[in-house]
Amino acid sequence: MRVGAEGSTEPLERTDPVVSIAVDLNRCQGYAQCAFLAPEIFTMHGDEALLYDPDPDEAHREKLAQAAAACPVQAILVDAVDEPAEAVPGAR
Repeated sequence: MRVGAEGSTEPLERTDPVVSIAVDLNRCQGYAQCAFLAPEIFTMHGDEALLYDPDPDEAHREKLAQAAAACPVQAILVDAVDEPAEAVPGAR
């Protein structure tokens, strides 16, 4: 679920595999290359605050990869999972 600047939420439809991201906000310097390349996932709020969807839709995988690669300080971590944990027998 994505939380916007106004606090509204909108459900995201998922397809397998699931993509999850994290941004090291201590490392991020606000260059906004990610927001330029993948505005569906990353948004700048003001000059330095980055808002992002930690669980973007699979359809945005290519743009996400480009945004992560373009980050000058490599603050974007991308994790792709083949199946959601709840679909794997014995997973916690």
